[in-house]
Amino acid sequence: MKKRLVVQGRLNDAQLAELSDLFEVDVLSKSAKLDAPETRALLAQAHGIVGSGLPITAEILDAAPNLAVIATISVGYDSIPVDELTKRGIMLCNTPDVLTETTADTGFTLIMATARRVVELAQWVKDGQWQAGVGPEQFGSDVHGKTLGMVGFGRIGQAVARRGALGFGMKVLYAKASAKPELDRELGAQHRELSELLAESDFVCVTVPLTAETERLIGAQEFALMKPSGIFINIARGKVVDENALIQALENGVIKAAGLDVFEQEPLPASSPLTTLANVVALPHIGSATHETRDAMAQRAVDNVRLALQGERPISLVNEETWQ
Repeated sequence: MKKRLVVQGRLNDAQLAELSDLFEVDVLSKSAKLDAPETRALLAQAHGIVGSGLPITAEILDAAPNLAVIATISVGYDSIPVDELTKRGIMLCNTPDVLTETTADTGFTLIMATARRVVELAQWVKDGQWQAGVGPEQFGSDVHGKTLGMVGFGRIGQAVARRGALGFGMKVLYAKASAKPELDRELGAQHRELSELLAESDFVCVTVPLTAETERLIGAQEFALMKPSGIFINIARGKVVDENALIQALENGVIKAAGLDVFEQEPLPASSPLTTLANVVALPHIGSATHETRDAMAQRAVDNVRLALQGERPISLVNEETWQ
């Protein structure tokens, strides 16, 4: 008898066909909730779940007694209780590597867009305000040769830093990460304490994962340490930042600008001041949102769940303790 899968997320036809050849596949609608009664009936028979943005709870796990693996179509898994899965012997797989470069592209796009005021000035042109040559009121800031401070220096942080150091001659500092001598040699990167990094950097880019230790890592005290000309970039998770403190720092000139792809609440409420501040570039969490990368992420999830249910080690296993 074939094992059963519940799929909630974007898989293309070929990926669904690949899974359907091996397993009984139940595909949920985009609006379906994992805790809905009709979904619980499917979970009761499921050996695996594939999806994105999965809000897994102990109650959902209770409804899925046969569950062996969850494959999330994301790198982050802050909505999934890893310890609870591990206790139950359920494997959790994610999709690192395949989205690193695309997300780093997004991060550097935000650096460029905020420094050169791209969104603000594009709208200025569309509004018919370009009536003469530009003056100091429209000037932006250089990126090349400046200091880039990376808060977090994992795969994505390193990829952003390579763009800055090798492409724009930026000095790279990093904090909230262990020292990395090989990158110090390759990029001229330098390890700093967070307070030192904030004070020295022209651009502060956050890429740390969301954990109990990093929640609200950046708040009023941290913004006060930044240069008044400093630009803040967040491509990590919204809750790593105290959003009210960020808004106040932007409104009061404590920092110059912010480029944001993530927020405390998503979608970002239309009433948020971040939607109206001219010195903010706000994107709808598009870090990995290209056709190529999302297909690659989905394929990694497909590969992970296929291998796990066939008794082989998944490519990207978060809780190694579950593999025997």
